[in-house]
Amino acid sequence: MRILLSVEHPAWAHQFRYVIKELENKGHTFKVVAINKDHDLELLDAFGIPYEVISNSSGKNIVEKGLIFLWTTLKIFLISLKFKPDIFIGRASPMMAINSFFFQKPHIVFEDSEPTVFCLEICKLFSSVIITPRGFGKDLGRKQIRIDAYKELFYLHPNYYKPDPSIFSLLKIKKDEKYILFRFVAMNAHHDIGQHGIKDPISLVKHLEKFGKVFISSEKRIPPELEKYQLKIPLEKIHDVLYYATLFISDSQTMTTEAAVLGTPAIRCNSFVGKNDMSNYLELENKYGLIYNFIDERRIEGKAIELLQISNLKELWQKKLEIFFSEKTDPTKILISSITQNREHFFENPLENKIN
Repeated sequence: MRILLSVEHPAWAHQFRYVIKELENKGHTFKVVAINKDHDLELLDAFGIPYEVISNSSGKNIVEKGLIFLWTTLKIFLISLKFKPDIFIGRASPMMAINSFFFQKPHIVFEDSEPTVFCLEICKLFSSVIITPRGFGKDLGRKQIRIDAYKELFYLHPNYYKPDPSIFSLLKIKKDEKYILFRFVAMNAHHDIGQHGIKDPISLVKHLEKFGKVFISSEKRIPPELEKYQLKIPLEKIHDVLYYATLFISDSQTMTTEAAVLGTPAIRCNSFVGKNDMSNYLELENKYGLIYNFIDERRIEGKAIELLQISNLKELWQKKLEIFFSEKTDPTKILISSITQNREHFFENPLENKIN
């Protein structure tokens, strides 16, 4: 089977790396198309995954994003003419969904982000299957399949991820040394318009550095006052840093969930937090107690100090994590099964599958 996959964010490179590996081992052929965003191409290179760039930017405003949407839809169409895919897979990419309709081929999607309204509406029209976490806050109709997993489990499930303690050498710290990892995002995705993250990182870092060594990972430029804390490691090693961290603090969406499923206490603060927050953050906080969500960044410091003063903090989180994994599944296996076992059904009635 010939499979077309799009990578439009670094998290997507992580998410589908094992899907690609497992299916290639089964004899299937992949074509990966990519939008150059936040070092995702570097990750694909590190993972040894060949790709074709369809845009060097995801756009900085609505006009740019609209033009790039049209251009990348055309690029995928032209690539598909040559590659002749049997199936399209990935996240809720409207460009991929539209092209799957043009070529009358199935499109299987995994999506966990309720705020991606435009993308989901297009995929509801043209995609064949939309797989979501069990607690996903939107009803996407009969094409939706709910599973007990998050996207982060595609690559951080214990079936795939094994922590590498050599990261301590790269960080130049002792194995028993406490450290705090901060992550600041650019907030420039289409669903981030009008939203904000942590506004005063300088004060926060300065107040907490006395409780442990500080490292900062950032999509945007770090203020000069914080440059000495900048994390300088190969991109593919970030999850090892996250795994061994004493505490994670961020306005990031994805990395907060990554911290949670790795058993690292996490504090998330951005304007998405609230009663309409994404389902996985509500579940991780209210059901499993693995993360803390704040909209008011003045609350971060107090909670961080409280956690850092718990002597067996990581051990407590490992116990919570055992409960979490007892109730979750391996989404990589589920997606591979959806692609391979449902192939005949999709091929028999591709159009009917898309529009009903």
